[in-house]
Amino acid sequence: MKILILCTGNSCRSQMAHGFLQSFDKSLQVFSAGTNPTEKVNPTAIMVMKEEGIDISNHTPKNVKQYTLEEWDYVITVCGGAKETCPVFDGIVKHYLHIGFDDPSEAVGSSEFIHSEYIRVRDEIKKTFYELYISKLKRNE
Repeated sequence: MKILILCTGNSCRSQMAHGFLQSFDKSLQVFSAGTNPTEKVNPTAIMVMKEEGIDISNHTPKNVKQYTLEEWDYVITVCGGAKETCPVFDGIVKHYLHIGFDDPSEAVGSSEFIHSEYIRVRDEIKKTFYELYISKLKRNE
C-alpha cells in the first residue's frame, strides 16, 4: 500500500500523520509532501511526536511535484490549503481523501497553550489515522 500525505508546508500535520502511519504498520509505503514546502520540519512537531515515541527528526519537507507521476493507493490532504492547491496527478491515484486538521503552528498565546495545541492536534491525527488504518489500510492477515 502506497500513501502520500499532503499539506501546504509539509512541516507539521503531514509529518505527524506520516510518522503515525509508519508506526502502525512498517509495511506501508508512506510519503509526505507539501504544495509549498518549508525548509525544515517544525521543531515542536518533532518534540510532541517524540513524546509519543515516534522520531520524525530525520524527515525533510518535500515538494509534491516530485510525486505527481507516481501511482498511489491513497493521496490524503490534511489541510485546506493543500486540498485547494493539490496538483493534478498524472499517475494513477486510486483514492483521494481530505481529512483536515487545525494548524497548531498558528496557535497564539502562552507557551503552555501553544504546546497544548500541538498535543491536541497530534492526538487528533493519531486517532483519525489509526481509524483510517484499521478500516481501510490494514492488509488482510
